[in-house]
Amino acid sequence: MSFAQPYSARKAVVDSVEVVKLADSARNIEVTIVPSVGNMAYEMNVNGKNVFWMPSQSLSAFKAKPPLAGNPFLGPWANRIEGDAFWANGKKYVFNLELGNIRRDQNRNPIHGFLTYSPHWEVTALESNERYAAVTSRLEFWRYPDYMAQFPFAHTLEMTYRLQDGALEVATRIENFSNEPMPVAIGYHPYFQILDAPRDEWKVHIPARDHLTLSKALIPTGERTPVSYADQQPLAGIQFDDVFTNLVRDANGRAEFWVQGARQKISVIYGPKYTVAVIYAPPQRNFICFEPMAAITNAFNLAHSGVYKELQSIPPRGVWQESYWIKPSGF
Repeated sequence: MSFAQPYSARKAVVDSVEVVKLADSARNIEVTIVPSVGNMAYEMNVNGKNVFWMPSQSLSAFKAKPPLAGNPFLGPWANRIEGDAFWANGKKYVFNLELGNIRRDQNRNPIHGFLTYSPHWEVTALESNERYAAVTSRLEFWRYPDYMAQFPFAHTLEMTYRLQDGALEVATRIENFSNEPMPVAIGYHPYFQILDAPRDEWKVHIPARDHLTLSKALIPTGERTPVSYADQQPLAGIQFDDVFTNLVRDANGRAEFWVQGARQKISVIYGPKYTVAVIYAPPQRNFICFEPMAAITNAFNLAHSGVYKELQSIPPRGVWQESYWIKPSGF
């Protein structure tokens, strides 16, 4: 007697947009990724319920005017840079604002790089077997002059989504082709939703020791205070747009954040090189973001000034890689 393989990985077309679907039929999980919009996963359906918050009514509407939703990649830096320039390897690099690919926050600071909705990702591998389903996509950053003008480090990015054992791994690999070290401050900004309880009844777990003090422009000041939230902190009366470091990790070097409603729970598990966690949960919005970050906000400039000592970098011809995992339960 033969049994059907539970995992599958395939290309499909939804609303005239090409997507990749990873499925685990044994657990009734299906993940949908749209390579042409930042290689973003916008659905992780568990028993028909989407773990990701996605306000767009259709994929075609999402592609035409993509909001921050689903699982956006933030690169070549995450969060804010103070001013219109950054420092790396002792040199100051000024943004070319006439190119039109620098986004600004409410304080006019550059934010979240310019790859969030990039159409330049190309699927390089689809794989499924009895253990997992996976897709790998590649963005050759160095090929695009408008990218290199803003961040002049020749590199490639590879992103692998792997569905395995009820969890979605998001693996990122960066290869530096430059002749100088490349600073690393990438991150992700996933939006999660709990559907079986109102937002103010959600509880969160924050495995971090240090809470960064931010200026009014949400730039770290250099001060750190001990985390004072409860182990299972109710969200009622609380809003987050906060940066945490010195994460509490298990024997494998992983830190597990989670949000829980009545029964539904979403864990976000950070690998060791994601050293920073941003939590974003604005009031009266039915989502929460646990954002895995390789560095703090304004990391390039704060490292140059000596305030931030932990900035990672990739040596010439070197590689940086790390994963984080999304693990839902109770859906």
